[in-house]
Amino acid sequence: MTLSWDELDTRAVKTAKMLAGDAVEKAGSGHPGAAISLAPVAYLIFQRHLKLDPTDPLWLGRDRFVMSAGHSSLTQYISLYLSGAGLTLDDLKDYRTFQSRTPGHPEYRHTDFIEITTGPLGSGLASAVGMAMAQRRIRGMFDPEAPEGESPFDHKIWVIAGDGDMQEGIASEASSLAGTQKLSNLIVLWDDNRISIEDDTNIAFTEDVLKRYEAYGWHTQHVDWSAGSEYKEDVVSLEEAIQNAVAETDRPSIIGLRTIIGWPTPGKQDTGGIHGSKLGDEALRGLKEALGLNPDKMFDVDEEAVAHAQANMKKRGESARSEWNEKFEAWRSANPEKAELYDRLAKGELPENWADALPKFEEGKSLATRAASGKVIDALAPVLPELWGGSADLAGSNNTLMEGEPSFLPEERATKMFPGNKYGRNLHFGVREHGMGAIMNGIALEGLTRVYGGTFFVFADYMRGAVRLGALMELPVIHVWTHDSIGVGEDGPTHQPVEHLAAYRAIPNLSVVRPADAAETAQAWKAVLEQNGPAALILTRQGLPNPERGEGKLASAEGLARGGYILRDTEGTPDIILMASGSEVQYALGAAEELAADGVKARVVSMPSMEWFDAQDEEYRESVLPKDVTARVSIEAGVAMPWYKYLGPKGRAIAMTTFGEVGSGDELFKHFGFTTENVLKVAREVLDS
Repeated sequence: MTLSWDELDTRAVKTAKMLAGDAVEKAGSGHPGAAISLAPVAYLIFQRHLKLDPTDPLWLGRDRFVMSAGHSSLTQYISLYLSGAGLTLDDLKDYRTFQSRTPGHPEYRHTDFIEITTGPLGSGLASAVGMAMAQRRIRGMFDPEAPEGESPFDHKIWVIAGDGDMQEGIASEASSLAGTQKLSNLIVLWDDNRISIEDDTNIAFTEDVLKRYEAYGWHTQHVDWSAGSEYKEDVVSLEEAIQNAVAETDRPSIIGLRTIIGWPTPGKQDTGGIHGSKLGDEALRGLKEALGLNPDKMFDVDEEAVAHAQANMKKRGESARSEWNEKFEAWRSANPEKAELYDRLAKGELPENWADALPKFEEGKSLATRAASGKVIDALAPVLPELWGGSADLAGSNNTLMEGEPSFLPEERATKMFPGNKYGRNLHFGVREHGMGAIMNGIALEGLTRVYGGTFFVFADYMRGAVRLGALMELPVIHVWTHDSIGVGEDGPTHQPVEHLAAYRAIPNLSVVRPADAAETAQAWKAVLEQNGPAALILTRQGLPNPERGEGKLASAEGLARGGYILRDTEGTPDIILMASGSEVQYALGAAEELAADGVKARVVSMPSMEWFDAQDEEYRESVLPKDVTARVSIEAGVAMPWYKYLGPKGRAIAMTTFGEVGSGDELFKHFGFTTENVLKVAREVLDS
């Protein structure tokens, strides 16, 4: 296959370069350099390779495009404009302005055809690995026998990454796993321009990136546009490399493309100054003169070239959609049961009566909430085929392994302990928490499936950036974070999360759920699966009592879905309210019983999710925490910060004010005051104050 490229294509690329300069100049800020020099690269991908229907941003058969170098968002916006895919010239003129469709970095759900929010470097590439993994899993669910490339569930994931992406650890973590997984549906173009904000990357970034990726198990190629006596944007050589990458069937591919950032902007190309600042009048005029364009006009697009590009994309999109429709309808006819499952997943619905599969845990029997969670996962596996997940090398501790299900990995990677195949269900992320978080975001972005991933709660620190992006995009990712407090015990303070509950509750859109027992754990899974946003299950290592509930006993655990609920009440207005989450609820219950023996009316409120409780209407919140009951105590083995909004002027917090210690969990709970006796003592002090 040869490259079809004529004068109109060259003119369209010149228009793209000009638009990058003008848009940043008008905005007064932005990143023009990469958008200028990447113009022919993006044009080649979009106009010749990307499978895209410019009329339908949600078409299942589309390729996914990830602008991992998110600061160069104009590269993507201009490509969409030239593709006739939603964005107009006016949108480009509004770049980086309030509520425009062209913000400073690509934002998912904000602009059509933007597949992912990028900006924090490395995260886009890492999430693209998740997209590639999900595409393979979905193919395995619906059409595993089809020849490669012939299924309606086949597509590619295209990534443009920069030097900054290659330096961030998150990209290395995910790229390493991509090589192990042999994700041949993933193609990365690395803009090797060797310039960052601090100018020449030689001061901090000198390794041979392609050799590193070769060691990961990737297919690697290098194209150097600066190799000759004059810099030349040789799209033919790049096209050859892309075709080689597309033909690769056993490995992910990376193409290192040596460019000059900002070319051909006189005086500023190949400098750090063009990375993240407007060009200025002199350099902008020089760019336009070098391109043979009118330096006195702004946004002076070549209408004929733009029309040519948009018509080409329309034609390619119609052809790809027609071919896909034929394959998809043939698949539907041949697979009616799978088509029914597909329809349910495409609507984001759960099957009827699915919650009937949730296990019922024996009351009065102690069980760690991590163990209860594992039993829930096993029980849901047969009824929710879309559910899959794993952990960061901690499956046995996080209880995230689906019993009897194959692992998701190439068959030659399987072990005696973990048999599997490329369409398996148990994920192994390795010791890569940050990469795991981004990969799960990518899996969620691909759609159709629900993914979970586990690690120790203290190591959630390693993945915070990815969790934050998932929350920003409101992705239905489920984090299973176990070993949730000083109850970890003998491993000592390095493994005992203290500030983590407060830190994660601070992230908007993220539901943090810390169940008190096995019954609440089952209800936590139910509530999380019924919502559409990200959630974190905070689970214990140690066993917790699973008390009797029902008439005349404690309230049903179904109250968990409201975030906070009255677990144990008293007649009339309570004298004091004891609030707790997780493993500390038992101490609130114990103290309430002792207070009752003294004639004190104590209400116990289980508060597994502050986010869900705060989302309830005022009437419900007042019914649980009436304003006129000012005697309150909170009990939680973390810092007290999140509880002050409920404690009021008279309340007291039993909380952690230091890091933990080495010792057994029981010893530490006693040492730090998480006992029935201490709760009783503090409650009486509050009542007496």
